[in-house]
Amino acid sequence: MGKKITAAMEKIEKGKEYALEEAISLLKESAFAKFDETVDLALNLGVDPRKSEQMVRGTVVLPHGMGKKVRVLVFAKGEKEREALDAGADFVGAEDLVEKITKGWLDFDKAVATPDIMGIVGKLGKILGPRGLMPNPKLGTVTFDIARAVREIKAGKVEYKAEKAGIVHVPIGKVSFDTQRLLDNAKVVIESIIKAKPATSKGRYLRKVSISSTMGPGITVDIASLGKGV
Repeated sequence: MGKKITAAMEKIEKGKEYALEEAISLLKESAFAKFDETVDLALNLGVDPRKSEQMVRGTVVLPHGMGKKVRVLVFAKGEKEREALDAGADFVGAEDLVEKITKGWLDFDKAVATPDIMGIVGKLGKILGPRGLMPNPKLGTVTFDIARAVREIKAGKVEYKAEKAGIVHVPIGKVSFDTQRLLDNAKVVIESIIKAKPATSKGRYLRKVSISSTMGPGITVDIASLGKGV
């Protein structure tokens, strides 16, 4: 390991679990990269995502955003096209965008579509699906309320989904955010994931919570410090 990561790890007491606010402060002190690192929250859940009824998936709008500009693409026509542009969408279109993406263009971060356009958007499943860019009604990205969808994404709406091992990774901001902003964002994410607990999940739901920056080591959070409902 490099000297910088080693120095960062030395600031973290091995085996200790930190209160969430303390963990965030320590993460900020330990950050060493020359760029503004993303802060990631990881939650190990007591679920088996291989069972459809135990899949934990959802969206949440971070109160302080993600700290970066999100390029939003909207598949829409007519009045909804104008609505998307007025709401701040970066790219709007239909068949023209489908053709462009088919040829390899992917310079956007999120995609939204109106339900009536999904017939042509569905052709992009093999391209957008693996990249997490495919519009999905369960995530609010297939909707006729285009303006709201675009504004929420621009404001800091993030998606989360449990991986095979039952772990959820969610970005909650940048290292440059002050502790309170990261704390607020983290709490909103944790509350959302707790509310998404499947009825069939038995035993302890939140098994482990940790926080880390892009280049930094993980810091374990004391689950008891998160309060009731965990």
